Amino acid sequence: MGSMTREALATSRGVLADLGDAADLATGEQLLNAGRVIGSSSKLLAYLADPSEDVAGKKAFIDRVFGAFSEPARALLTSIVGSRWSTHRQLLAGIEEVGIRTIAQSAPADLAIESELFAFGEAVSSDSNLELAVGTKLSDGPAKAALVTRLLGGKASQQTISIVSQLVQQPRGRRIGELLRNAAAIVADQADELVAVVTSAAPIEAAQLERLERGLAKQFGRSLRVNVEIDPSILGGLRVQVGDEVIDGTVSTRLADLRLQLAG
Repeated sequence: MGSMTREALATSRGVLADLGDAADLATGEQLLNAGRVIGSSSKLLAYLADPSEDVAGKKAFIDRVFGAFSEPARALLTSIVGSRWSTHRQLLAGIEEVGIRTIAQSAPADLAIESELFAFGEAVSSDSNLELAVGTKLSDGPAKAALVTRLLGGKASQQTISIVSQLVQQPRGRRIGELLRNAAAIVADQADELVAVVTSAAPIEAAQLERLERGLAKQFGRSLRVNVEIDPSILGGLRVQVGDEVIDGTVSTRLADLRLQLAG
């Protein structure tokens, strides 16, 4: 991520914070819809990403094209396109991120959106037909969004359904697992938390999981949401991933290291 993109995201997050409760679930959905519209037109993307274009002109354009959107949605979108981004692709990623953050901000404090995203990712990865259905380029976006709604309706929050529906409609070359992990990280960061994915060969007892969560929170200096995935192939031990950092204490990894040492 370039320095211009980091500054642009910081500016947009500041605008989102200033809007407070005025930026609701519908605001986030409108931003994600705008991202799809902008991403579908190379000319529109080039114009809005061009830092030499007048910001007032861009605002007038947004008010005209997205006039049906709420004022908070247009304010956020104006802030995003009025900033300088390192690449056109990162502008689209910025719209997506701010949209997801807005949706996350609209959720009740006790709603664990990242856990719902993780659970959906687990369900998709365990069913090749489902993974193909939501990830294929052969199906149009609305059809995949409708499938997501059918799968998650009554099982997940509207916030999660809105986020996943957007992701499958505009994957931008990313696989569904990557999309969901990235979205979960954004949601957690909006709540000033981290997401830890813990891989274990067998289910972890609640008391042990609570101790692990406290230990990781102390190590990383922030509260965490822990998601557990079961993988018998690791044989034993735990693998913990927090962002790009991996702590691998699995038996399978230790055995692989031992084989390498013996081979050497």
